[in-house]
Amino acid sequence: MKKDIHIPIVENVFLAAVQEWSDDFMEKVWYVYLVNDSDFDLDSVMVVSKAFGTVDGEMKQTSFLRHAFTQIPKVSVAKIEMIEKSVLRLNNEFMVTYFIGNTLYDKKFIFKAQSISPDYVEEVPILFVDGVIVR
Repeated sequence: MKKDIHIPIVENVFLAAVQEWSDDFMEKVWYVYLVNDSDFDLDSVMVVSKAFGTVDGEMKQTSFLRHAFTQIPKVSVAKIEMIEKSVLRLNNEFMVTYFIGNTLYDKKFIFKAQSISPDYVEEVPILFVDGVIVR
């Protein structure tokens, strides 16, 4: 039975945390982008995020945030959400689900605690700015 189930592999779709200036906060803040570096449009995209981890010996978890996009065109990006400073010390998890044609794809992306930092940046494809990438 299990051998009959085909689980497609997510390729060329990833997340990037990019630091940008915010006029609202009057400082640089981190934004998470969904990057579609594939040759296919992503349809009915759903992203569910949360942060979790241990702070001062106590388990912490944020509420779930949900984002939906009708379509993310091939070789493009979509801004998902801002990550507030206080949750950078937690694991930030993003569950991404989408369709290519009639095939459902999903993958869990995790920015490990303290990994969203200028120390771990590299150039993000398509955006051509420095950011932290999880694949």
